[in-house]
Amino acid sequence: MGVNLTKGQTVSLVKDSGGSLSQVRMGLGWDAIKKKGLFGGTKEVSVDLDASAILFAADKRVLDVVYYGNLRSADNSLIHTGDNLTGAGDGDDESIIVDLPRVSPQVAHIVFVVSSYSGQNFSQIENAFARVVDSADRDKELVRYQLTGSGTHTAVVMARVSRQGAGWTFTAIGTPGNARTADQLVPLAAQSF
Repeated sequence: MGVNLTKGQTVSLVKDSGGSLSQVRMGLGWDAIKKKGLFGGTKEVSVDLDASAILFAADKRVLDVVYYGNLRSADNSLIHTGDNLTGAGDGDDESIIVDLPRVSPQVAHIVFVVSSYSGQNFSQIENAFARVVDSADRDKELVRYQLTGSGTHTAVVMARVSRQGAGWTFTAIGTPGNARTADQLVPLAAQSF
């Protein structure tokens, strides 16, 4: 298990052996909302969270956005595995794979955002988390950030991967917002560095 991060914490993305990571996967998981029914039963209400990545230059220009409508970055270094509309299933419901050596040298920061396309807020959404795993090492979890219970907002700028010398760092941001799509979160994401 990786490090449980809280808002504002930063960790260096290096292997235990000290080498640089080559491929990381940002996973987003959540569960449908369970509501009590009229006669004591429960029903599940689907939640459509969207994981997105906004690629920034050092001067805060947006270079690319990877999301459910654009599954690959222009340089093919980031790949979104597809849109989950319900939160059904265990584990990661959406993932974005980042091939760090292939990321364009123009990219200084990759900011991961989550938005509730279906409009529920994070006080309602159950078991929501974001994590980064080392894809080259059997999905070894490096860091985890809990999103559930963070407030009545519908979006969050959750984390940033930034170049630092020849390596990368991961920072848990946790800045709340109200948005349904990644493009609506660009101004808030740009404030994270």
